[in-house]
Amino acid sequence: MSHATSSAPRVAETPGRSRLRLRPRLLRPLLMLGGIVLVLVTSFGLWLSGGRYVSIDNAYLRAAKESLSTDVSGIVNEIPMPEGSRVQRGDILLRLDPRQFEIALAGARANLAQVALSMEAMKRDYHRMLREIEVRQAQLANNQAVLERASNLVQTGATARATYDTARFAVQADLAAVEALRTLAEVQLAKLGGDPAIEVARTAQYRQAQAQVDEAARQLEHSVIRAPFAGTLTQVDSVQPGMYLAAATAAFGIVSTERIWIEANPKETELTHVKQGDPVVVTVDTYPGRRWKGVVASISPNSGSEFSVLPAQNTSGNWVKVVQRIPVRVKIERQPGDPELRAGMSVIAEIDTGHKRSLRELWP
Repeated sequence: MSHATSSAPRVAETPGRSRLRLRPRLLRPLLMLGGIVLVLVTSFGLWLSGGRYVSIDNAYLRAAKESLSTDVSGIVNEIPMPEGSRVQRGDILLRLDPRQFEIALAGARANLAQVALSMEAMKRDYHRMLREIEVRQAQLANNQAVLERASNLVQTGATARATYDTARFAVQADLAAVEALRTLAEVQLAKLGGDPAIEVARTAQYRQAQAQVDEAARQLEHSVIRAPFAGTLTQVDSVQPGMYLAAATAAFGIVSTERIWIEANPKETELTHVKQGDPVVVTVDTYPGRRWKGVVASISPNSGSEFSVLPAQNTSGNWVKVVQRIPVRVKIERQPGDPELRAGMSVIAEIDTGHKRSLRELWP
């Protein structure tokens, strides 16, 4: 008895179905290899473009500021500007009581006028002395003639010896008087600077008196404190009218609204390619989303620790290397309508060094 053997019919594989089965097996290695290549290419591209920008978050806005004071002492008379006022260069900020300075100036001017009169009198007195010398010399010539006649007569016995002696003593007195007058005239001429026709304004005495007038005028002018530059006043309430303000004592402060810059403190390892003139993009923490353009104005020739009160003792046995920070000043470009920038604000400065890496840097 024979049994019929049944078997499932075989389906012939088509070429299309075989390719569909091979595609996932080939695609996976290609994707993995392509991903690795993509990562390598991207990383290499980022490395080549890296090192160009230096971002510094240890940076702050700085502004020119000054503690206002004057070199004269006095009573505060008026403070026309209140706290926080915006002032321009030359605006009056504080006045001292001017009376003492006006009195001193008036006294100095009166002294100057008196000196001018005295010098003019000295010039005339010098000419008077010259005339007096001429008179004495004429009297001397007359007495010398009398002495000569008396000498001839006393030899012949026609006159007494006493007459001769009188004439002789008169000549000696005239000679001494002429010499004394000449010495006085020389002293007077020295006071006139050796020039009897000198202008009064050129004499030393007049110049000294004029200097006193100028000093009194300067003190009167300095009794008024003016703004040295455009800025904003601060700590004005520390001084009140009626208060005695000693010379060189700080009254209050002014912070410039125009002379503003950024002081950045990057690490020394970040300054490899930074140079003066590099463009900078600045963002201020107070104003998110706002950006300012700037430029590297200067790079400090020393680190910040060089001027510290207690510098690092590198020769000690417990020395530890610390990365130093080099101050960099950035000039910021401001445009009309920009938000208010105040000294001390925190900023982030991104410097474009323009440096491009090359393959040679991989093998130093």
